[in-house]
Amino acid sequence: MKFTCEKKMLIDAVTNVSKAITERAPFPALAGMKMTLNKEDLELTGYNMEIGIKTNITVESSDYGQCIIDAGLFSNMLRKMPEDIVMIDVSGNYQVTVSSGVTTFNLVATSADEYPELPLINSDESITISQPVLKNMIEQSVFAVATTDMKPILKGELFEIENGKLTLAAIDGYRLAVRSEPIKYDGAKKFVVPAITLSKVTELLSDNEEDMAELCPTLKHIIFKVNGYMVYSRLLEGDFHPYRSAIPTESKTEVSVDRKQLIATLERTMLIINDRAPSPVKCYFENDTIKINCKTSVGKISDEISAVIEGPVIEIGFKCKYLLDPLKVIDDDRVKLQMNGSLLPMKIVSCDEKENYTYLVLPVRLPKD
Repeated sequence: MKFTCEKKMLIDAVTNVSKAITERAPFPALAGMKMTLNKEDLELTGYNMEIGIKTNITVESSDYGQCIIDAGLFSNMLRKMPEDIVMIDVSGNYQVTVSSGVTTFNLVATSADEYPELPLINSDESITISQPVLKNMIEQSVFAVATTDMKPILKGELFEIENGKLTLAAIDGYRLAVRSEPIKYDGAKKFVVPAITLSKVTELLSDNEEDMAELCPTLKHIIFKVNGYMVYSRLLEGDFHPYRSAIPTESKTEVSVDRKQLIATLERTMLIINDRAPSPVKCYFENDTIKINCKTSVGKISDEISAVIEGPVIEIGFKCKYLLDPLKVIDDDRVKLQMNGSLLPMKIVSCDEKENYTYLVLPVRLPKD
């Protein structure tokens, strides 16, 4: 098969499809990218039996054929080409010639006969949402997904649609992130998408408010349609944790603080914390001041920032990273920290009136001085 194509368009397509290709492929055919040519239509597919990414681009050709090619090597060759147009020629014995101007590369492809088909997903339902909104929702919650296999269902995010509102929830047993947004969808829907899939989807989502993403879920799979790409993924099976009952509706101590100042303070604290010195950060809330203290085998830090504090004085400890993660993704200048005691979860919310983001983190017992 032979075709001519714009270099940048082909590089972008190969790069994005390659996100679904892993070095530890279940079998050899999946270690490469599948190329299928049907005259002027070139289909590129990456698949690892868990996630599949497929796209179609327009090329100049009257030919047919398919093969499996090393996506990484192919992409690097394309990037080094001197001209904006490249020509790809795959011979009958899978010898590939990549040429542009006076430059020619050669590499070897393989037959696509053993490449597995992507899941056949026939979904009558489609959920449409703004790409930057979906991107923001995922980024504000996916970091709270579990990374261990203790409860496989928690290695994904819950997508829950009720009363015209989409809610994403992630929980790992120590913290909970919940993000909601109104959408145009009649009916109710609930499914759990693996976090690894969402990370791939996020990389494809644009920041243009006019761009829309389409979600097509079935009983066991889902397709994300984003900017000409189709991301296939299995869904996680099981009962997701009933997280709503864990979110406090009232608080005894409420703190309003500048988000960036609190981030800067916690990032200074992180300098003395590592895997070998995982001591908690101690937070003391009193007289409109937050006092931060931490002592590890590496060193110690004492810091403080001003805040607006209402309610009883409280001393509470946390894993520093668990406090930092939500602060880095909240958009507002100020956040509220809501507490009911030194051994009960802290609730972090925005100070705006949207009330569409909630983060809950469990405290740790502080060592006695």
